[in-house]
Amino acid sequence: MSAQHYDIVIIGAGLSGIGTACHLARRFPNKSMAIIERREKVGGTWDLFRYPGIRSDSDMASFGFDFKPWYSEKVLAKGGDIREYVAETAREFGLYEKVQYGLKLDNADWSSNEQQWTLYTQHEASGESREFTCGFMVNCTGYYNYDHGYRPHFDGEENFKGQIIHPQQWPEELDYSGKKVVVIGSGATAITVVPAMAEKAAKVTMLQRSPSYIMAMPDTDKITMALNKVLPKKWVFNMTRKRNILIQRGLYLACQRWPERARKLLITHMHKQAPNIDVRHFSPTYMPWDQRLCAAPDGDFFTSLRSGKADIATDHIERFDETGIVLKSGQHLEADIIVSATGLDVQLMGGLELKLDGEPVALPRKMTYKGILIQDIPNYGWIFGYTNAPWTLKSDIGGQYLCRLLAYMEKQGFSAATPVDHGDNITDTGMLDGFAPGYINRAKDRMPRQGKEAPWAVTMHYGKDKDTLVNQAVDDGILAFSTPAKAARHDNVQPIKATA
Repeated sequence: MSAQHYDIVIIGAGLSGIGTACHLARRFPNKSMAIIERREKVGGTWDLFRYPGIRSDSDMASFGFDFKPWYSEKVLAKGGDIREYVAETAREFGLYEKVQYGLKLDNADWSSNEQQWTLYTQHEASGESREFTCGFMVNCTGYYNYDHGYRPHFDGEENFKGQIIHPQQWPEELDYSGKKVVVIGSGATAITVVPAMAEKAAKVTMLQRSPSYIMAMPDTDKITMALNKVLPKKWVFNMTRKRNILIQRGLYLACQRWPERARKLLITHMHKQAPNIDVRHFSPTYMPWDQRLCAAPDGDFFTSLRSGKADIATDHIERFDETGIVLKSGQHLEADIIVSATGLDVQLMGGLELKLDGEPVALPRKMTYKGILIQDIPNYGWIFGYTNAPWTLKSDIGGQYLCRLLAYMEKQGFSAATPVDHGDNITDTGMLDGFAPGYINRAKDRMPRQGKEAPWAVTMHYGKDKDTLVNQAVDDGILAFSTPAKAARHDNVQPIKATA
């Protein structure tokens, strides 16, 4: 079977993939495009995760696409609403017919002679192998393994008579009404699951080794609601989006500049929300924004604690037994169901193996260029969002940059663009070494490197990135361009200066 050829192939039909595809399809309506998706639906993360209470942890005015306003009074959207938002966007921008479902991408090989990628996929339902070729590939698969989450083995767990569930594989028909539930973990998933399950469960206990910072925030935006009564919705959306981006950035910078003060304020905030809970359960061992802050819409997590339907245990697990968990302190937590909200298993680029002329690329020895391209790899975009702000802010400006890059290449007659380091910028620091949640710490050896300076340094700063990606010149002397007539191996390509 011959390979199907496209000008652009996008990997992943989630929020980032559909958003990036919208930018490219609008800018280049005459370019052929395919979206390769392993699942059978669009939605990505929001189609995969179905645990109780699943929602965004960023406000939707800034988490949604800037070109498709999210008109809702809710600040944090439910998972099903986000899933429908992604699907609606795909329909509106004519992308549904471009998605090819059920395809697992194993590896992709760049040919310097042909100036194109060959993608090797398998249709998992049939076992059939399918090949694609393209001039430019964009990976929008996120940063974790869709097959399974991080699930440590606990001593004695085989003796437990109840169910052990990871949120990533939530059973569709699980009935937890009247059951005793223990949720292991204290991150965003646990903070979401606990109040949601507490509505029907007999009792929910959150078991944490170390507390997280949790902010109670309004679930409806009353300012936006009021403005919508007197101003056009689009104006209000734009104002709300800008306001929320500034607030998020300001909060992050304040926590970085005055970490001790921010720590005290957040601990006080949490304890005031649930004064009946010992403050040690609200006293994290790390500083704010070393990990993401957790959000509790209308303080639902704290409400469940105050009501007595949920509580917290801060301890280490000694072992499981038939009826629950024995802690190192000697305390025993009874459980019918144990939810192991123990995090994600990081898998970059959907597990894709990249090759250049048949030679595998060692990604942990490469740097990211402007947080969008990868050192020495031609015609390959990688959408990796923010850890300190809504993920899609980066995917939005990343999509705009890819449009600018492709338009520039088309105008100049270039067939390939490759970031080349001429200044020995690589360091031993990983691109996310300053971000310390468990799932990132477990994956440091899999991450690309940080560079000493721009454009190889990863800033996690929306304002700076927006200027770099949307405003600064595409041809910066670092990108090496080649033409079909002068195609060569990537490591021999020299920058070609544009005449225009």
